[in-house]
Amino acid sequence: MPQFSTKRRVRHSANNMFDLVADVDHYPEFVPLCRALHVRRRTIDSEGREVIVVDMTVAYKLVRESFTTRVTLDRPKLQILVQYLEGPFQKMNNRWTFRAAGDIACEVEFFIAYEFRSRTLGLLMGAMFDAAFRRFSAAFERRADEVYGVA
Repeated sequence: MPQFSTKRRVRHSANNMFDLVADVDHYPEFVPLCRALHVRRRTIDSEGREVIVVDMTVAYKLVRESFTTRVTLDRPKLQILVQYLEGPFQKMNNRWTFRAAGDIACEVEFFIAYEFRSRTLGLLMGAMFDAAFRRFSAAFERRADEVYGVA
């Protein structure tokens, strides 16, 4: 199963970066390949964490796919967990973790593992997804600079 992980030190607080990644409504404005996002529902789970179910549409050239995930926002742990629910994948999960590194910096860790349901779609989208994931952290860092200013 293809997977990708990266760690980046950024000049923004862990809380600010958590808030930025948790703000899924704005993903179509800056996330690579994300063309649309619809929040189906927001709830609070038994542990007091906000849980968001979202439909995301990704597109590249003539290929367009939509999928549904459950996003669990665990603010006390500064972690965001994403679980795949339905769409073109056989499996998919990802995790964001934010660790303070001083007053105005943090380390952002991004991990994703995925497997397409269709071998053909995997061949068409696989290399493009890999390239997009490599740009994810940089896209979120640029967005943080826009939203919070450059430290």
